[in-house]
Amino acid sequence: MIPSLQKTYDVSAIQATRHRVLRNTYWLLALSMIPTVFGAYIGLQMALPIFASGMGVILFLAIAFGFIFAIEKTKNSAAGVPILLAFTFFMGLWLTPLLRFTLGFSNGGTLIMTAFAGTAAVFATMATIATVSKRDFSGMGSWLFAGAIVVILAGLANIFLHLPALMLVVSVLAMVIFSAFILFDVNRIVNGGETNYISATLAIYLDIYNVFTSMLQLLGIGFGNRD
Repeated sequence: MIPSLQKTYDVSAIQATRHRVLRNTYWLLALSMIPTVFGAYIGLQMALPIFASGMGVILFLAIAFGFIFAIEKTKNSAAGVPILLAFTFFMGLWLTPLLRFTLGFSNGGTLIMTAFAGTAAVFATMATIATVSKRDFSGMGSWLFAGAIVVILAGLANIFLHLPALMLVVSVLAMVIFSAFILFDVNRIVNGGETNYISATLAIYLDIYNVFTSMLQLLGIGFGNRD
């Protein structure tokens, strides 16, 4: 084959692979929202005893990281997708305390829908920038990872400190950091840094989940109505 034609073919093949990974990621991401919503519904209807206590958070982290480990181990097998969907169901269950608290406001339903719409807008904006921009955002990775660690540690500390100001700061930082993570993770797919759609879906799902919960907490703090 003529070298120039070979090069053109190789570039086209790479672009097609990246497009396929991105398309499959978006499809699986949309599918993952179904068990999340179902898990949240089950948690609310059955009043499951999920508490935001120290031991409760430790248990949550143990189960969540167990799921994440299992997903990464099975991402190249047929078991990867079912395990991912089981994880998203579990994450839906874990929304129960926050949703229950928010629904305690007279405008709780409106706050939840606003957070959902706001999260969708953030995702659409960041994903579009990551897809159409010619920039490589991979350099953000180390800074975002460090920021996420700070947010997680501060959030864990506030379980025992119960400081409203710290909760507000953590929620703002989390929303900013995980919004940027959406940009980073989608851009990795576009640039070929992530070639497994199950791993890609897991990363973006966690970004969206954290943006949603942070936004809902901020809306509750700023606009929750107890009347």
